[in-house]
Amino acid sequence: MIYWVFAFLAGAFLPLQVGLNNMVAKVSSPLWATCLSFIVGVVAVITLTLASRQPAPSMQELTALPAYVWIAGLLGLFYVFTVIVVGPKIGALMVMSLVIAGQLIASVLVDHFGAVGFPKHEITPGRIIGCLLILGGFLAIKKF
Repeated sequence: MIYWVFAFLAGAFLPLQVGLNNMVAKVSSPLWATCLSFIVGVVAVITLTLASRQPAPSMQELTALPAYVWIAGLLGLFYVFTVIVVGPKIGALMVMSLVIAGQLIASVLVDHFGAVGFPKHEITPGRIIGCLLILGGFLAIKKF
């Protein structure tokens, strides 16, 4: 249950992140806001990592990973920059509803193929209906 709470909070914090980053972008630019957001995040995660005293992975362990794993950082960059640019234009609710729709549809595909280390979970009619309901929610938000 605690994992559900953390997942919920992570989602709940996303529109706050968009708004706060947009405030920085207003006095700089979307690229600077993205850069500054990552700088604060890097300082925080380095501090937490050092405080936790967890051993660092070896170079052998890191180089054994497939090269494509490092795309994760670029995906984070794409997300933060995109919501900074798009958020003020379409609003927090529209941004988040599209982000959630994109996350769910991509997750169905990731699960179906067992991609990037996830166990396989076949696409089922229930999963398709769930995604369609999310898309319907987006359309309702857009219309009303």
